[in-house]
Amino acid sequence: MTPASTVFPREPHWEGDGTHRIPFLAYTDPQLYQRELERFFYKGHWCYVGLEAEVPNPGDFKRTVIGERSVILVRDADGAVNVVENVCAHRGMRFCRERHGNRKEFVCPYHQWSYTLKGDLQGVPFRRGVKQDGKAVGGMPADFKTSEHGLTKLKVATRGGVVFASFDPEVEPFEEFMGPTILGYFDRLFNGRPLKILGYNRQRIPGNWKLMQENIKDPYHPGLLHTWFVTFGLWRADNKSALRMDEKHRHAAMISTRGAAGNAEQVTQVASFKANMQLNDPSFLDIVPEPWWGGPTAVMTTIFPSVILQQQVNSVSTRHIQPNGHGTFDFVWTHFGFEDDSDEMTRRRLRQANLFGPAGFVSADDGEVIEFSQQAFESKPFHRTLAELGGHEVGDTEHMVTETLIRGMYRYWRDVMEA
Repeated sequence: MTPASTVFPREPHWEGDGTHRIPFLAYTDPQLYQRELERFFYKGHWCYVGLEAEVPNPGDFKRTVIGERSVILVRDADGAVNVVENVCAHRGMRFCRERHGNRKEFVCPYHQWSYTLKGDLQGVPFRRGVKQDGKAVGGMPADFKTSEHGLTKLKVATRGGVVFASFDPEVEPFEEFMGPTILGYFDRLFNGRPLKILGYNRQRIPGNWKLMQENIKDPYHPGLLHTWFVTFGLWRADNKSALRMDEKHRHAAMISTRGAAGNAEQVTQVASFKANMQLNDPSFLDIVPEPWWGGPTAVMTTIFPSVILQQQVNSVSTRHIQPNGHGTFDFVWTHFGFEDDSDEMTRRRLRQANLFGPAGFVSADDGEVIEFSQQAFESKPFHRTLAELGGHEVGDTEHMVTETLIRGMYRYWRDVMEA
């Protein structure tokens, strides 16, 4: 049986709307992956690039990526935030190598072409040639116009101190892309208070990029996989909870309110629950409710395709998904707080950040299960995964014992990939 390599296969095991059984091929086929880059990262979607607090001053820049394309988030002399592609208009070199810095202009080291912080070409060495024996030789043609050879400028949207960009000049407005439901959870976290950067984690996970979107659309696993969550009551199946999606089912929010720690019938009869587990440092559970929470103690928001917004009690961060081939992605965590946080709250946020990141008490588990899943997919590309918990339907729920968000994401995935 030979699957089509460029079309997501409609094979007999797809049932109903075809979103509850996902072929391993969706995670392993290089040509499908190239189509994903074009249709999700380079066209029709807003992608996360950073926080305005990362570039507070004129000239500050941050190098990052959208899909596999290198881009630069930069604040220009007028204070505006721009995003330009890190590809010289001359010979195509990725000219910026630093992750962060401050510049008055961008200069490509290859031939010294220089650009303003808005991306306009401003300088071309020997543009008018050089003089030899009293006459000019060489140089650019007379009809060469610097205005036609700037850096690729992306469309930019900022909201609440967060910066998104798109290569697609026809992309829908950011608020429409998000939809009112998910925009409400976005605004809950990014409510206009100035942000303060606390630090970064970076890791490379050997798995398909969609697996991280799935992981944070999967409320089934946290109370089973993560000893920390189920033992200390931070995220369990018996917590008060809700799942919400936008109307296209691409974005989602998992909302949970912390219950009690310790034994509870059903949810603690699992191997990951450790009744005798104690903390050497109880300050890791020094949780202080904040007024902006509005009730829930955790909201995990996935914005398709590029970013996860994390609020787990007092720890808040963005998690940027950066694909690097069909079987690998980089995962960049930006931990932040708010400018008006007390020193004590900043320390609390940093302590709780130990749950997350490459070696986090919780997140280390996710990186491993994604890696082991990808290994299985590669070994058996004609098999499929199962996402039938809670039925075959797609819709909002008031509980966590379902895989509806994953089914919703693949309904959207197929709509776009098979168009």
